[in-house]
Amino acid sequence: MAPNHPLAGGVRVLILAATVEQGVAMDGVAEQSQFAAQEFDAVERIDGPNSHALVICDHASNAFPPGYGALGLPPEALQRHIAYDIGAAWLARKLAALLEAPALLSTYSRLLIDPNRGEDDPTLVMRYSDGAIVPGNARADAREIERRRRLYWAPYREAVHASVEAMQAAGTSPALVSIHSFTPVWRGVPRPWKVAVLWDADPRLAEPLISALRAEPDIGPDEVGDNEPYDGALMGDTIYDAATTRGLSNALIEVRQDLIATQPEAEAWAERLARLIRPLIAPDAARAPRNFGTRSHAHALTPRLHPGMARHPLGSQRSNTDG
Repeated sequence: MAPNHPLAGGVRVLILAATVEQGVAMDGVAEQSQFAAQEFDAVERIDGPNSHALVICDHASNAFPPGYGALGLPPEALQRHIAYDIGAAWLARKLAALLEAPALLSTYSRLLIDPNRGEDDPTLVMRYSDGAIVPGNARADAREIERRRRLYWAPYREAVHASVEAMQAAGTSPALVSIHSFTPVWRGVPRPWKVAVLWDADPRLAEPLISALRAEPDIGPDEVGDNEPYDGALMGDTIYDAATTRGLSNALIEVRQDLIATQPEAEAWAERLARLIRPLIAPDAARAPRNFGTRSHAHALTPRLHPGMARHPLGSQRSNTDG
């Protein structure tokens, strides 16, 4: 039975490497992390001459800084979506190259700390993720979470802010293009979408991109998600923090993981997306700062669901694992 197989009457919990020996001692990590951070860059930076877009990839890596091991998880767990967005880094790098745009990718696993969550979000460091208990996070107290926020989360966010500000200072406002991937099946239910575009209230890039994707000959209209499998309005996520608050055009693109599981497949999707995105962000008016507001305030008032669960059976509200 798969780890995320739904059981009648409850949700199965898979305890991975939960012995003391396999877990991570937080006191030891605290002593090592200051030195490890000096050797571990939280951001992969790619230069590009075209200031029409900034490509970001929040969940690019399943790596951990020195001193954290694998948070007590076995190697096979790090190949799952709970650790990173499968295929997203390949796609993001190739897309940036094709658009000749700069790119920023996180270099650490979302299990260490999630770069795409607000700093006060209760799912910033997950102790339980899609049926798996994360031993190295079980003992992470407020001091340890703050340490991870300062050493890893903040440098990534600051790099995104700095890039946007530098591009605007040079006279051009970029569109932010965020690359993610999602699982083909969520809690036993197949997902019908091949690709999806998540957005908040600014339609300038999202709506025409959705239309363009639906017009592709090998993608059916029902295979393109519009704010599915998650809603793009999430206060505190990277797009909200860097683009929505500045009135910058943006789109978060999710591609189904089985379609980009190899580098050639991911790069083929990058070629498709570059072809569709390039004309949409070329006009200055398509990228000029404009306040469209946000729908995320309403979502912020909605009580969070049980970790890993979603309102829609296919996952319409963003889950804590972005599966």
